[in-house]
Amino acid sequence: MAIFKMYAPFFSGSNWIHVLTSGKDWLVILTLILMECLLSVDNAVVLAAQTKVLPDKKQQEKSLFYGLWGAYIFRFIVIGIGTYLINFWEIKLAGSLYLFYLSFKFFYDQRHPQKAAASAKIESAKFTKHTPKKGKHFLSLFWRTVISIEAMDIVFSIDSVLAALAVSSNPVVVLIGGMIGILCMRGVAEIIIKLMDIIPELQPMAYVLIAIIALKLLLSLPPLHYELPNTTFAIIVFGILILTIVFHFLRAKRERGKL
Repeated sequence: MAIFKMYAPFFSGSNWIHVLTSGKDWLVILTLILMECLLSVDNAVVLAAQTKVLPDKKQQEKSLFYGLWGAYIFRFIVIGIGTYLINFWEIKLAGSLYLFYLSFKFFYDQRHPQKAAASAKIESAKFTKHTPKKGKHFLSLFWRTVISIEAMDIVFSIDSVLAALAVSSNPVVVLIGGMIGILCMRGVAEIIIKLMDIIPELQPMAYVLIAIIALKLLLSLPPLHYELPNTTFAIIVFGILILTIVFHFLRAKRERGKL
C-alpha cells in the first residue's frame, strides 16, 4: 500500500489541474528548468560523446532518443521514492550535507584547477572510452550504447532530483520541471554551452544556488522547522540570475575601459 501512496499524487487529476493553472507553481517549474539546464549541460556533452561509438548519425540520434525516454521513466520512479524519503529528517540532513559538498567541491576545484583537471580527465576516460571486448555479445552495439546512456543518466540525475525535491515537495511540479529540463538540456546543450562561454559566471552561480538549496533544506530540520516558500525561493533564483548577468556586463565594460 505504501507504494500506492508514493505515486498517488502523479495520478491525481486535481493535483495536475492545480499545478498547470497555478502561476506560483509555474514560477517554481521555470526555476527547476533553469537549474536543470545549468547543472546538467556537461552531462549532456558526455552522453553525446558516448554515442560516437555508433557507426552513423541516425543510430546516434536514435540511441539518444531512447535514452531520453529512459531518463523520463527513471525520473518518474525516483521522484516518487524521493517524495516519500524526503519526509524523514535524516534524509533531509544527508541531502543537505551532500548539496553543500557539491557546492564546496566546485569552488574548491576552481581554486585548484590542476587537481580538478586531472580528476576530470580520469572521469571522462571512464565514461567516454569504449574498448569493446573480444568475443560474442548478447546485445548489439546499439543496445549496449543505449544501456550505457541509461546508466549514466541515472548517475547524473540523482543530484538534480535531490535539488528539485528540496525546492518543491509536490512531485508533479518536480516531474514537469525535470522532464522539460531534460528535453531542453538535450535539445539546446550546444546553445547553453555557448551562452555559458559568453557569461562564464553562470556556472558558479548555479553552485551558489545549490548551496542556497542546501541551506533551505537544513533550515527545515528540527528544531527550526523553517520552510522557505517556493515562490520566495524562485524569486531569489531569478534575482540572482539577473544580478549575475548585470555583473558580467559591468565587468566586461570595465575591462574594455581599461583596454
